Amino acid sequence: MSTAVIEPPPDPTVPLFLRRRPGSTLAGLVSRITGYQENGRRLAGSIEMASVTVPLVISFGAPFTIALGRRPLAGEDYASFTAGLYPGHVVIDSPGACACIQIDFSPLGAYRFFGLPMRELSSRMVNLDDLADTEVALLRRRLEDSEDWRERLDLAETFVTGRLQRGPVASPAVASAYRELAFCHGKIRIAKIAKRLDWSRKHLAQRFQDEIGLPPKQVARIFRFNRLLDLARHADAPDWAGLAAECGYADQAHLTREFAEFAGTSPARWQTTA
Repeated sequence: MSTAVIEPPPDPTVPLFLRRRPGSTLAGLVSRITGYQENGRRLAGSIEMASVTVPLVISFGAPFTIALGRRPLAGEDYASFTAGLYPGHVVIDSPGACACIQIDFSPLGAYRFFGLPMRELSSRMVNLDDLADTEVALLRRRLEDSEDWRERLDLAETFVTGRLQRGPVASPAVASAYRELAFCHGKIRIAKIAKRLDWSRKHLAQRFQDEIGLPPKQVARIFRFNRLLDLARHADAPDWAGLAAECGYADQAHLTREFAEFAGTSPARWQTTA
């Protein structure tokens, strides 16, 4: 098993995080497994920016309140859930009593784990009960029965490793196209990828939605945005016009529009809180 990193909260109201980077057998399929427990402090308007992560959240505490692209409303509660790729930001509230294990899949890992067309999970929140997955339901009960966080992480990693070993594998062509988008940070013409595969752009889009969850153009936008964030985080004073050109945006106005959609804020406001 890989090592769990415990981050002790600086005060008793701060949530506890236990982060585990999975072993090499899960490389490219699972990026992280996290234990999370709130200790009374509520979340209000917490934003998750667009990413190529497909989370699986297994809860044994209070539910989160979540909405895609806007503030959540009363009743939009999710305890154990998953969510496919979404080309936008997610807004999360919590009552301060949430506790869960979160497994972060790549789209290729999620396709293998769930064994479903990923278009069925994309751009939506899906309660695990709606999937009627008896294996995941059993894992949830085992996690609930344990009170030891390291044991919970072990249980989750062992379960995911075994299930991925027997799950359906994405087609070599789609996996290759996805990895090319990742390598280029989305800065490549989709027509060029389709030509390399000897596919039409329409066929590529259909296969991508089945196995990744979104069309390749949308996935490219997310990769491009995350490249922008990475560069901006490492700059003392980001030159947004220069970053727009480097990342493949038409201009700074284009970057600003994408930022609002994917981060729920402006580059300037994000800079003050990053």
